[in-house]
Amino acid sequence: MLSATLSQSVVRPFAHPNDLDRKRIERALISRKRYRYVKPSVVTTISGYRIESPCCSRNIDRDGGIVDVALLLHDADDGRWQLFRKDHKKDVWQLDSTHDRLPTALERLNADPDRMFWQ
Repeated sequence: MLSATLSQSVVRPFAHPNDLDRKRIERALISRKRYRYVKPSVVTTISGYRIESPCCSRNIDRDGGIVDVALLLHDADDGRWQLFRKDHKKDVWQLDSTHDRLPTALERLNADPDRMFWQ
């Protein structure tokens, strides 16, 4: 009789990105405090979402092109959300804050009291 041992490692499906949360983010961005006259886009990325928008202020792109606004990443191990802002001069993402829930991260992004995201 042949016997086989089946070894199975734990495989966890990726929860993010998904279309439901992408739409939630799009809807939440409607209530932002800055640059309400532009239409930002939510683009999926590995483990999260990148928010980009036309640059109406011309502070980042003098031609008013599309610029990165924020990056939301979901940490599957601890279930928390990391909110990043873009340092456009260095062209790197910087961690702004960590949140237990997506809505609180979006509140921070939408309020943006120090103009760190919507520049």
